[in-house]
Amino acid sequence: MNKTAERWDGAVHLFAAGSLKAALGELVQAFEAREGIRIAPVFAPSGLLKARLLQSGENGLFASANMAHPRALADVGRAATIRPFAHNRLCAIAQPEVGVTADTLLDRLLDPSIRLGTSTPQADPAGDYAWEVFRKAEALRPGSFAALDAKALRLTGGPESEGPPEGRDPYGWLMERRKADLFLTYRTNARLAAREIPGLRIVALPAAMAVGADYGLAVLNGADRGRSEALAQSILSPAGQAILLRHGFTSP
Repeated sequence: MNKTAERWDGAVHLFAAGSLKAALGELVQAFEAREGIRIAPVFAPSGLLKARLLQSGENGLFASANMAHPRALADVGRAATIRPFAHNRLCAIAQPEVGVTADTLLDRLLDPSIRLGTSTPQADPAGDYAWEVFRKAEALRPGSFAALDAKALRLTGGPESEGPPEGRDPYGWLMERRKADLFLTYRTNARLAAREIPGLRIVALPAAMAVGADYGLAVLNGADRGRSEALAQSILSPAGQAILLRHGFTSP
């Protein structure tokens, strides 16, 4: 058996949204040290994880960037109780030279010269939330949805999306390579990108276009229910919530 297999043999599997990697990575280290339970984390777009779990029958804990994907697993008997555990919200990352504020964001998003990056709808909730922004833009300015849907560059979150080198933030990496002028993503992702690439700007969505994201936990039915529930309780505990707060999430 190789070293990787030895490390994860008998471990509890954690299937978690990519936007949770920094926060849950820290939480998992503390949990393993305290409880003596090894965790095998898999971080990926929640929609792709849902599809995997529907087919594979794997057990463990699913931490999704929306509530719909855990509920889909519950609907077919793969999980029982679904619990919200964190809240995020969308914002825009802007290249340094892009003049934009919350008040002018819709104008800049619709500007034909501006390349707009998003994640991939259905595969990744961040993409679904971006299209919710487009629908809110349509209510403000008819024709916006079609224009934004047509121009959006689905750069992350899909099964064929280009991934960053190990240790790199995907959004900072894409913006550094000038793949987009504006990128709609979670506030937590934007914070990490701005720390990695000096000069990137974080722009809040105006109130009429604001979109929030509720994250949900599902303990998967199977032999590891007890240990998976222990990990879920750690995430829901005051200490776990404090870690999420430090990484830019808020309580659900």
